Amino acid sequence: MEKPYSIIIISGPSGVGEDSIIEKLSDRIVLERVVTTTTRPMRPGETEGHPYFFINKEEFLEKVKSKKFFEHAEEYNGHLYGVTFDELRRVENSKKVGIWKIEYKGVIKAKKLISNIVAIFINAPLDVLESRIRRRDKADDAYVAERMKYTKEWLKYRNIYDYEVENTEGRLLESVDKVESLIRDLFPLDKKGKIL
Repeated sequence: MEKPYSIIIISGPSGVGEDSIIEKLSDRIVLERVVTTTTRPMRPGETEGHPYFFINKEEFLEKVKSKKFFEHAEEYNGHLYGVTFDELRRVENSKKVGIWKIEYKGVIKAKKLISNIVAIFINAPLDVLESRIRRRDKADDAYVAERMKYTKEWLKYRNIYDYEVENTEGRLLESVDKVESLIRDLFPLDKKGKIL
């Protein structure tokens, strides 16, 4: 088997808890997160570079035109998301386990261009996802319906992933344990969680 690429994809529909898993995982393994660039507005508690680089649409389109992005897409909310070649190089050069959170269209492209990249699908029951979206976004029914429609579309592509972990409500640490175990099986890590 080919040695896995040093960046692992963690991916799942809105409300599934990828960010929560990644945050807890970072207490156990030395991670370097791939930071996605987006045109969406910052949410409360977010800062530049955590969890995104925030730019306006004109800047984003200029980067697309000048071929700065490895992958980019417009998501259901009309905002643009993408990861630059420079960002992937930065994470590769860190010698840490790279974690890349992207949506399924990005996973498809990454799997085509990087043959040895590993993708982990984080999933949860639809009713749990809907409840989490309502709680997190304090959204109206139309917004939630739009998110759930996109989630159902996403689920059609679960076969593109190498592994699947269910993030059951109230059992976050079990999900983190499973993802950690997968990563430790893929990479030789020292006791502190750095790649040997």
